[in-house]
Amino acid sequence: MVLCENVLYTKASAGRLCKALVLRLVTNPLVVQFAKNANFDVCWIEMEHSTYSIGEASALASAAMMAGMTPIVRVPYQCGMGYVQQVLDSGAMAVVFPHIDTAAEAKAAVKMCKFPPYGKRSLWLQQAAVGLRAMPMQIMTDEVNSRASAVGVMIESEESIPNVDAIAAVEGVDILIVGCIDLSSTMGIPGQVDAPKFRAALEAVSAACQRHNKVFGLAGNYTDLKFQDWVINTLGVRLILAHVDSNLISIGAMECAQRIATIDRTVLPN
Repeated sequence: MVLCENVLYTKASAGRLCKALVLRLVTNPLVVQFAKNANFDVCWIEMEHSTYSIGEASALASAAMMAGMTPIVRVPYQCGMGYVQQVLDSGAMAVVFPHIDTAAEAKAAVKMCKFPPYGKRSLWLQQAAVGLRAMPMQIMTDEVNSRASAVGVMIESEESIPNVDAIAAVEGVDILIVGCIDLSSTMGIPGQVDAPKFRAALEAVSAACQRHNKVFGLAGNYTDLKFQDWVINTLGVRLILAHVDSNLISIGAMECAQRIATIDRTVLPN
């Protein structure tokens, strides 16, 4: 009954790689078509590092679902249950919580996303993820709880690493996502993804995900193919944030200007 499959529950859980395009700048929902044309599986709607409103996020999420792509929304740190509920009611099929360091924080995240008896989310009977269809309350709650309210937690501090097994063990947490930028920064080795202690941290997250049958995700590394090869094919990453709309626009603009500059033989008049 959901408008599109939730790849976290299907493709990623079956061991296949899911590719996400991060949206944080472009508000026009037509941008989703670029992601669809490029065969991305997920539109990651970034609300921690953007100025997106709930309405803009809803439009992007709805466009993603209509295009057959899973909309995942990362919410701001400590945004509260009311904010999370609006994001879910408006079309997110998964919510990602940043800066999760303990199992208690992970449990609180699950409570915000799930209808009773698994959580404390308030029920509104017209849910975007099921096309605003009217249906019996029990069917609605079962459908949304099981297919349209996945919970992701960001592992992005050195403090969280000793707790990753307990975090992964939390019922209702579906995916643990390493934030490479913040994690390496808190370790005092910003951007050094080859550093032994950084790699050991990723190995710990991988082991926890495998032990508890959770999806392993990666964010914050978009160009290092050797590193990406290692995390995907050795550690078992199954959701990778492949690139960001603002980065791609910036890269494209600079490359275009540089190409034109190579053939510029104009001379300014004296």
